[in-house]
Amino acid sequence: MTASPQNILVIKLGALGDVVQATGPIAAIRAHHKDARITLLTGPAFAEFLKESGWFDDVWVDERPGWKNWRAWFRLRRRLKCARFDRVYDLQTSDRSSGYFYLMLPGDRPEWSGIARCASHLHANKKRDDMHTVDRQAEQLNMAGIQDVPAPSLDWVNADVSRFGIEEPYVLLVPGGSSHRPEKRWPVGAYTELARRLSARGVTPVLIGAGADAHATGTVDSFCKEARDLTAETSFVEIVALARGAVGAVGNDTGPMHIISTAGCPTVALYSFASDPALCAQKGSDVTILRRDLLTELSVDEVEAALKLQ
Repeated sequence: MTASPQNILVIKLGALGDVVQATGPIAAIRAHHKDARITLLTGPAFAEFLKESGWFDDVWVDERPGWKNWRAWFRLRRRLKCARFDRVYDLQTSDRSSGYFYLMLPGDRPEWSGIARCASHLHANKKRDDMHTVDRQAEQLNMAGIQDVPAPSLDWVNADVSRFGIEEPYVLLVPGGSSHRPEKRWPVGAYTELARRLSARGVTPVLIGAGADAHATGTVDSFCKEARDLTAETSFVEIVALARGAVGAVGNDTGPMHIISTAGCPTVALYSFASDPALCAQKGSDVTILRRDLLTELSVDEVEAALKLQ
């Protein structure tokens, strides 16, 4: 093992919520290796976002080659080998990212923190999959010699959202989510009713989502004329800035809610049987989790009360 690793690779490919929750561990790696050159390997959606953190000297975008695309695998292997990393922190800990450990054979491989067999700093807890993401990664780094792992933070983000012209007070609503997991969504009709109630209080509902969420956000917008629909208009850093100015947020268990809660916004996250908050709940200074087996069983009255608006 090298006495003082000076060339470090951090692997964090996605998804959005996992990337946000890895910000604490990544900050810990940077603090522990103050003088090292640190490279990030990440997905294309997160490269520009994480470049702004100041934690990395270089950011690589993972091509995610298909298993039969041997040319792409060869390019990746050559890039990893030629970089001559002293240590790798695999914060993705997936089959794919663990495969990158074996991709470096034959020959010398760097020290490796992760779950790949034969890794020099193996996260050896057999119950790691029963831990919350934040706790699991902190323990992984502890086993690699990094003891002080802070909570996830987006304090480094700086963005101007004046172009949206949104007047306070406002509440962020995130009614979308994965299209193939409809059971993780509170009904659009419930979001619409909540938006109307907010408007009656003089609070502007601001809709956040990606292009795939346009049906949900558009429905709320069409039945609540006071709502502001920012679907597909906001970058990750702009969501952070909007969250800092909001009096609250309500949303399903989806990526933007991790940004919003970590930014410090009072957050109400809605969970069904389809995901376990003990393993993946949003982190932040003011997070309320409401869970029902079926989100159709969760009333608008309960969600409105959880917002704790004056």
